[in-house]
Amino acid sequence: MPPIMKVLVANRGEIALRVMRTCRAMGLATVAVYADPDADAPFVRFADEALRVGPAPARESYLVIAAILDAARRTGADAVHPGYGFLSENAHFAEAVAEAGLTFIGPPAAVIAKLGSKIGAKRIADAAGVPTVPGYHGDDQVGLASHAAAIGYPILVKASAGGGGKGMRVVRKPDELADAIERARGEAESAFGDGTLLLERYVERPRHIEIQILGDTHGNVVHLWERECSIQRRHQKVIEEAPSVALDDTRRAAMGAAAVALGRAVGYVGAGTVEFIVDPAGAFYFLEVNTRLQVEHPVTELTTGLDLVREQIRIARGEALGYAAAPPQRGWAIEARLCAEDPEREDLPTTGTLLTVDVPATVRADLGVAAGSVVGIHYDSMLGKIIAHTPTRTEAALLLARALQETWVPGLVTNRELLARVLAHPAFIAGELDTHFLAHHAGELGARPPGLDRLRVAAIAATLHGILARAHPAPLAPTAWRNVAFADQRVTYKLGETEIQIGYRDAGTGDGALVLAIGGKPTPVARYGREGDRLWFVEHGGHLRRARVTSAAGKTWVLSEGLLLALVEEPRFAEAGAALAAGALVAPMPGKVVKVLASVGQEVAAGSPLVVLEAMKMEHTVRATEAGIVRAVHVVVGDQVDGDRLLAVVTAA
Repeated sequence: MPPIMKVLVANRGEIALRVMRTCRAMGLATVAVYADPDADAPFVRFADEALRVGPAPARESYLVIAAILDAARRTGADAVHPGYGFLSENAHFAEAVAEAGLTFIGPPAAVIAKLGSKIGAKRIADAAGVPTVPGYHGDDQVGLASHAAAIGYPILVKASAGGGGKGMRVVRKPDELADAIERARGEAESAFGDGTLLLERYVERPRHIEIQILGDTHGNVVHLWERECSIQRRHQKVIEEAPSVALDDTRRAAMGAAAVALGRAVGYVGAGTVEFIVDPAGAFYFLEVNTRLQVEHPVTELTTGLDLVREQIRIARGEALGYAAAPPQRGWAIEARLCAEDPEREDLPTTGTLLTVDVPATVRADLGVAAGSVVGIHYDSMLGKIIAHTPTRTEAALLLARALQETWVPGLVTNRELLARVLAHPAFIAGELDTHFLAHHAGELGARPPGLDRLRVAAIAATLHGILARAHPAPLAPTAWRNVAFADQRVTYKLGETEIQIGYRDAGTGDGALVLAIGGKPTPVARYGREGDRLWFVEHGGHLRRARVTSAAGKTWVLSEGLLLALVEEPRFAEAGAALAAGALVAPMPGKVVKVLASVGQEVAAGSPLVVLEAMKMEHTVRATEAGIVRAVHVVVGDQVDGDRLLAVVTAA
């Protein structure tokens, strides 16, 4: 095999950084490729060299094979690591890399092609004696109704190509089948260019368990134990762990052997993941093979002691694995995916500039962002992963929950608090998991109102932050000074629709103490101070409170006791014309307008779709909040809009 001295990473964000760190540890040079929004991203700054490959849309940059190969040629890279996503499971890309005389750090193109089709992969699994979900994965795409009847309902209609939950529909009754087929086929054709479908018996409340495999060029294939990935939302994994509480030694050995048998059946080379579902009775069934490194690979690394990127590079260099079986599992590892999403708004993607990024040192943080990173609309919403590794599962869950509570990422809304609530939930701690966990426990996992005490602490912290900021480098006047001595200084914050008014004045004790009042109730603050963005104050009864506080763009972000609140300081005098007109519909997030479904003068019912926005690979439909007439439409297809941009106006007929 040719030597590998310089690796081009054909990806971005967290995984690009992850691969480059191992390359650097192995003495290898690295090359980054980037699209315009990523010009100043951490992975670009970390690489030894970096080349622009195009504008923001991935189809014009990260998915352009010719541009990536040209970057490799210009920089003298001799190998390409595809990461995950983008071109990582594209057989044409793997083949083009090889034809260019470069080493592809992944399976051969022929293996990727065989396993890239779910139908093809199921046929290989059947031939290898690996159990598959009862269903239909033949060539007949016309008579699916008769095949569904033979399988029995409920069934899962599933796209043969791609992944990520696209092109999947659960069908519980025969009269739902035609619509499900049409929708799944259309979605698959749009996402993957292939509308081929297969049918599976729908397994109620299964676990999702996968087996990591490695294969070398000498015919050796081993498994590295399992990962439990049952905490999912819309078929996307949210929390993963290793090992799984669902497997005993017998079932663990059987699933590992099945994964290895499938790998050997196709001559697997590199790192791959064989995915299974496990029904409540404990029977397991093959789902698919991901011919790449998985997002959740750190939990395997922490429980085996192996660096999977290093193993990928060793295999690509032609080295033998050097072991016939995986190292014993050690301890327990749990990973949470930190995403720019708002769980309280149907997990809509969020955008903004991260003011700070700080994760406790008690856990591993594989992040693709840093302070100052701009999170836009063009790419996946995942900011990175946070992983805990401890001797026991309960300890790992509690450590990770605590670390998430302390993670400081002001500037945009994330799913951080939801992740912490999941990890601390009694059913999670008890290992009672299935792929419907989030839906089943939705009522218990939803955010609760912050409560008066937490609002009070946040408002006091924000106010003290403002006082300290105005006092630096030197105060213009004594704290809380007013020329009308009998009146408090006042500041008003808004948190959503909640308004918090706080007054403050000098306590008159001569030591800088303050008296703050919220809702007319005084709160003496004897002492307060800060170190960087860490603020503290001592209130009545000697109670020391702590918070992290920062402000930008009219918002003050306060993190205290695991809760992050973004307080908006109200101007003392309202701006004329600031209120929205009656019936105004605004963008819930920044995005691109992909559809305009209504026109001026059209009569619409409550809930009628008006505008469709696209952001971070997701679409969101803005609907009429009440019945009426469309009085104005302020956007056209192709417009890029900011959050809260006025889209349309609908008022009563």
